[in-house]
Amino acid sequence: MAISAADVVPLSQARANLSELAQQVKAGAEKIITKNGESYVALIDAQRLDYYHQLERERIHLQLITEASQGLADISAGKVKDARTTLSALQRRRAARAAG
Repeated sequence: MAISAADVVPLSQARANLSELAQQVKAGAEKIITKNGESYVALIDAQRLDYYHQLERERIHLQLITEASQGLADISAGKVKDARTTLSALQRRRAARAAG
């Protein structure tokens, strides 16, 4: 949904008309509240906010699945290193940098 100029409301006006703005938001509008001429906060319906949070959780889950799939593909392709050896090498490099 596109935001129109009517959906941009100064904070002082939002304070004075909060009930009216809440009714408009409940009816489907989204409002951008500005402070000193810049975007400050958004006023959206609580159910829509829940939906946005659900979408974000799903995006994170898909990203984790993608990363896990890539890890399994790396293992299948033999792109692996021994964890103890790798950690020891990292510790030696850090110690060398600290001493140098």
